[in-house]
Amino acid sequence: MGTAVVLSARRSSVQPRGGAYKALKLWELWAPVGRAALHDAGISPHEVDAVLLGNGIYGGGNPARLCALAAGIPEDVGATTLDSQCCSGLESVLQAIALIESGQANVVVCGGAESYSQRPLRAHQAHEDGGEITFYERPPFSPWPERDPDMATANARLADAAGISPAQQSAYAVESHQKALDALASGRFRHELVPVCEADPLRDGFSRALKLRVAERAPVLAHEGSGVITSATTSVEADGAAALVVANSELYGTGGLRLVAGARKGGASENPGIAPVAAAQAVLSRVGQVPEALHSVELMEAYAAQAIACLQPFGFPPEALNRGGGSLARGHPIGASGAILMVRLFHELKMAPQGARGLAMIAAAGGLGTAALVERTV
Repeated sequence: MGTAVVLSARRSSVQPRGGAYKALKLWELWAPVGRAALHDAGISPHEVDAVLLGNGIYGGGNPARLCALAAGIPEDVGATTLDSQCCSGLESVLQAIALIESGQANVVVCGGAESYSQRPLRAHQAHEDGGEITFYERPPFSPWPERDPDMATANARLADAAGISPAQQSAYAVESHQKALDALASGRFRHELVPVCEADPLRDGFSRALKLRVAERAPVLAHEGSGVITSATTSVEADGAAALVVANSELYGTGGLRLVAGARKGGASENPGIAPVAAAQAVLSRVGQVPEALHSVELMEAYAAQAIACLQPFGFPPEALNRGGGSLARGHPIGASGAILMVRLFHELKMAPQGARGLAMIAAAGGLGTAALVERTV
C-alpha cells in the first residue's frame, strides 16, 4: 500500500449541446483526453490497473469500458462507470485514490465523459395492451414526487429562502464569464485542454463577454416567491470529458497532488443545491483547514443562486474562487463536471507554491454533495 498522487490531469474544452462536439460518440470525446493524461504522467496504457469514469445520461452499457478501449487501454483492464449524477466525475477521483491506498491498484485512470448531444431518448414502456410509450427528460431523483422538483424550481426556492436577488445572480454570472475570458487570453488553459476532433476550437464554447444589462434581461426559467432563475444564471447543457491519472507514489513518484481529505454527504432531495456545504465542512473540519488559507476553490456553478448559497457559510478568499471561471461560463457536462473541477485544481495548484491547497465541491440532483481537499506535493 502507498500514498496516492494525482500525476496528471487533462480535459477537453466544454461545448454547448449541438455545438462543436455534436457528432462525437462518447468514447471519441474521451479517448484523446485519456491518452494525453497517460502521456503527461509518463505511464504506458499497459501499466493501468483500472479505469473509473463518471457518466450521468449516456443510458447504460458501461461507457467507461468503451472509452478505455478506444483510448488503447488493454482489454484485460477492468473499467467501471460511476453514476451519482453531477458528483460522478469527482467521485471517480475519490474512488481511484481509495483503490490505490487500499492496495488494490497502483495506477488508476479516472475522470468523466458526457455528451448531451449524443444522449439517447428515454421512455417508459407501456404497461397495458394498446398503451402508449411515454418519453421523459430525466429520471426521478427522489421516491417522493413532492420532494423531487425541477432543478430550476428548486434553485428558485433556494434563492427565495436565502435572500439571493436576481441582481446578485446576474452579477455572479457576468463575473464567471469574465474570469473565463481572462484565463483564456492569458493562456491559463493551454496545459489542460486537449483537441478531440479536427476542428476543435480549443476553448470553452460558451464563454462570452456577458454584459450585466443582457444578463438581467435573460428569459426567466423559474420564479418562486422572490427567487428568480434565468437562462443567464443557469449553466447550459454541454459535452465534455476529463481524465486524471492517479498512481502509487512509492512506485511513480510524488509529483502532483495528494488528497488531504474527501467527503460525500446527502441532504434534502428537494433542496439539492446546498448539499456540498456539508461535504466541504466535513472535509475542512477533519483536518483543521481554514477556508481563508485556501489557494484555489473550484465550486460547481450549476446555477448562480446555488453557487452563492454554497459560498455563504465560508470565508474563501474571493481571488481563490473559480480562477478560470466556472460552469456558468463553460457549461455543464453532467458526469464530467466534477472531474473538470479537479483538472482545474490540478493546473491552478501547479502554479502555486509547494503545499498550497485547493478545494473542489459539487452538488448533484437528489440532494448529494461531494468535496475533496487536495495539496500540491512538489
